[in-house]
Amino acid sequence: MNKVTLLAVLACSFGIVSAKSPTHFSLRAESMGGAHVAVVDDKEAIHYNYAGLSQINRLGNYDKRPEQGYYPRNWIGDMRITVGGAGEFSKFLSTYNDVKDVQDLFRSAQDAAKNSKTSETSAILDSLVKNPKYIKTINSYDHKNLDVRLKIDAEMAFHNFGAAFWMNGGVSPYIDGGLIIPYLVVDTFYIDAVGQIGGAYEIIPNQLSVGLGGKLAKRHKVNMITIGLANYSTIMDTLDNQLDNATDDFFDSKTFSFGIDMGVLYQYSREVRFGASLRDIYFKQLAGETLIPNFTIGANYSPKFMNSNTGFGRKFNVAVDFADMFNCDRNYKFFSHLNFGFELEQTLLAIPGLNNEVRFLVLRLAGGFRGGYPTAGVGVEVLRFFSFDFATWGEERGYYTGQDENRIYMVQASIGF
Repeated sequence: MNKVTLLAVLACSFGIVSAKSPTHFSLRAESMGGAHVAVVDDKEAIHYNYAGLSQINRLGNYDKRPEQGYYPRNWIGDMRITVGGAGEFSKFLSTYNDVKDVQDLFRSAQDAAKNSKTSETSAILDSLVKNPKYIKTINSYDHKNLDVRLKIDAEMAFHNFGAAFWMNGGVSPYIDGGLIIPYLVVDTFYIDAVGQIGGAYEIIPNQLSVGLGGKLAKRHKVNMITIGLANYSTIMDTLDNQLDNATDDFFDSKTFSFGIDMGVLYQYSREVRFGASLRDIYFKQLAGETLIPNFTIGANYSPKFMNSNTGFGRKFNVAVDFADMFNCDRNYKFFSHLNFGFELEQTLLAIPGLNNEVRFLVLRLAGGFRGGYPTAGVGVEVLRFFSFDFATWGEERGYYTGQDENRIYMVQASIGF
């Protein structure tokens, strides 16, 4: 048994079974399988490994630092404001139309019951017999899952220093056909807000760095909500009440928790880096839940023949992580903790000779596997100021890898430099 496996088994044996910490969704990292703890050459070092802040504005200078990697993303720093979201929009649209049809059915049944002085149940059953298409519609609601996520990020990173404020929100309702009347169940609704700041220190210049950061986090969750779909006004009243409950104590300082992140990064050669991070060490529960620290180790390979430091710079990374090894929910399945992927970033339009200080158009393609599920992504940077990203990855809703995939499709837009 190797040391990594032994460490994971010991963590499980001590009963570390709790909730997941607030998660920042980096589409660059997610698209390459979430393998990023040894990549960290931009602002994402804040979220994956603070030690990576030592690489910002240092990579690519072969005259002074030939032992480090390839071209720098930015020559000043990395500052961005990002808004993104995820959801199966086609499913939401079709579900909305189905709900409206069913509401029309129930309204007509209620009117018929009043006119004929029969029970609503009898009128509904008669309507279903007369309109068999509604039976098919209601049957399609059999635990019909919907998933929405939103993210807002404000991040800045310089050489050896970084800070960020970000929020993630998610809701995962499902619609159930019921015996006669369909209903909506919201069993997961959360908002995570996190502010963090940290830095890196080069123990061995350009080779070995360590990082440390602190974070202040708030989580708000809403308990299960069940709403009948027959009456639109009832739906809106219930959702309005729950929204009020969700925002009442959002800024109550007693509900915040403080945590720390630590990391290390070792530049083994110009082409190979190793990294490790211990993140989300929270000292207080969030929303009544104890959080599991995230311990991840990884490696990154940037082959020299695939990279370029010319005006039309190119960057190619292949990375692998053994991630979140203290999380024992699916520990007996190896692929639940294994992330790996690649990315290719190519400058398409630039002014040659300025070492990428003036880039007009950059394209990034990525792919990989995250927890056993395939990932992919594409990103475009325009005039160094605007960027647009799309990524897809799978998350396990079941107990073991491959049981019940939840496929996420997320887009985001950023401004900054």
